[in-house]
Amino acid sequence: MRRIVLSAVLMISGAVFAQTPGAAHAGPHLKCTMTFRLSGWSAFFKAADGAGTVRCSNGQSMDVKLRARGGGLSVGESTVDDGLGEFSAVESIDEVLGTYAAAEARADAVKSAARRMMRKGEVSLALTGNGRRPDPGVAFGKLSITRS
Repeated sequence: MRRIVLSAVLMISGAVFAQTPGAAHAGPHLKCTMTFRLSGWSAFFKAADGAGTVRCSNGQSMDVKLRARGGGLSVGESTVDDGLGEFSAVESIDEVLGTYAAAEARADAVKSAARRMMRKGEVSLALTGNGRRPDPGVAFGKLSITRS
């Protein structure tokens, strides 16, 4: 009789735990993207600023400010129009905020469609956009995303 009661208690407690909020949804599950525009200059030190909007699969959105900084072999002005950023899965829209480390390698002329891979802890970000830059070069840097 004790075994039956003990088995029933264990089954009930297991069922309650399985239905605890968050237990079934543990881990990242939001897909977020960012549309943006960046413009700036470089003379052995790259600097660009811009703005964008992050939208997530749960309907949330937020306006953001962008600040890109870095160094490398690069000279000239640059602009990224119609930029798109795709974040890895996150648990909250706030996880996309912060500073991402990046490396880019390019040798392009006047127009380019660049792809930059960036990372901030467990969150990664792939950036693409149509750009105008007269300089071929290699640059390393970071991108900070803050709430507007």
